[in-house]
Amino acid sequence: MTTTIATPPPTINPKLIAPFVNAVRSVFRSMVNVQTTINRPHLKCEPCPAHDVSGIIGFSGETSGSVVVSFQMAAAEKLASAFAGTAITSDSPDFADAIGELANMIAGSAKKDLGGLANISVPSVIIGRNHQLARLSDVPCVVVPCSTPVGDFCVEVNIKMNNVPTSAHEVPQ
Repeated sequence: MTTTIATPPPTINPKLIAPFVNAVRSVFRSMVNVQTTINRPHLKCEPCPAHDVSGIIGFSGETSGSVVVSFQMAAAEKLASAFAGTAITSDSPDFADAIGELANMIAGSAKKDLGGLANISVPSVIIGRNHQLARLSDVPCVVVPCSTPVGDFCVEVNIKMNNVPTSAHEVPQ
């Protein structure tokens, strides 16, 4: 008879999520002038982002992985317009730049609160339904759902802290 040992569900340190929650509140209050409600975070089960437009930031160094800010299309247009101070539609050349910059500001603000040395990538923006993103497989992806008066978006956090040597003679395990 074979005994099956139940694998515990993946967990993520809440200290890795709180900086993103704080960053969303700060960025949307100060840069977009939109009140944002943060809903209960949950583990992501499906591979596709929840919405139509995604701003993606990669992390490397002591923190690695990615953060995706994913918007419903109507909300993305309204929030990008509020951020830019002028009407922007998804077919505008400035639309992807605005979405990428919002993702960049959220990641940059969270990065300073994560501690350690981390680098963030230049933002990438994907526009279209059902796009799929590769993620780290050894840590869960946590979805932080957010709502605003102009529509919903979420922040998908798939990061981990790496064992980084503190001196040249130390080897990570």
